[in-house]
Amino acid sequence: MIITILTLFPDIFTSPLQESIIKRAVDKGLVQFHIINIRNFAENSHKTCDDAPYGGGPGMVMKIEPIYNAMHHIEKTIGKPRYILLTPKGRIFTEDMAIRLSKNPHLCLLCGRYEGVDERVLSFIDEEISIGDYILSGGEVPALVLIEAITRCIPGVLGNDESIIHESLKESLLEYPQYTRPEVFKAMEVPSVLLSGNHEEIRKWRRKEAIKKTIMKRPDLMEHFQPTEEDRRFIRDIMEELSE
Repeated sequence: MIITILTLFPDIFTSPLQESIIKRAVDKGLVQFHIINIRNFAENSHKTCDDAPYGGGPGMVMKIEPIYNAMHHIEKTIGKPRYILLTPKGRIFTEDMAIRLSKNPHLCLLCGRYEGVDERVLSFIDEEISIGDYILSGGEVPALVLIEAITRCIPGVLGNDESIIHESLKESLLEYPQYTRPEVFKAMEVPSVLLSGNHEEIRKWRRKEAIKKTIMKRPDLMEHFQPTEEDRRFIRDIMEELSE
């Protein structure tokens, strides 16, 4: 998979793309990155990429010419991608979107800045995405969020495909509680079932705890949850426990 990044601030990406899971994905040849500095495609000697908005108003707007020129360069040298604009006006990013986007051979993430991009840029954009209803300085941090989430969904990246199958949000559940050594810390004990060696009981405990954590912390996710008969029994037990 190829991920191309269009940005005014390429140095933001230098370190994150050389660490942890993303670095392993690159080393395995499963994903490659191209970081394109939009300023290199500006049409004047000052490398101007923004200008005042027509009609007045605060801030500056990213100009269309450098973005268009950069897109033309990408299509000519790398190939035509699916263009994604990172913008607060976009659809909220989800795990389902990450899975879908991971199946594209080439994505281009356009990082907005200032008051946004010239509206005419949208005629070249395939999808607008936001990571949440809050304000950031630009699209670079959202792009990094997309990159990590999408990269994790590429087969072979995590080493064990089961680790993504069992990750909670794919089935609208938060993850069950995790523990490691020591067994006891300041009178706080690891649940005894996890020390029992009984794999079926451990599975049931983890499933019930995942459902309980979701009900308590993210009840909105339960709207999309499709419970099994066993899950329904767990839910009844949990509701009784919570009502006590």
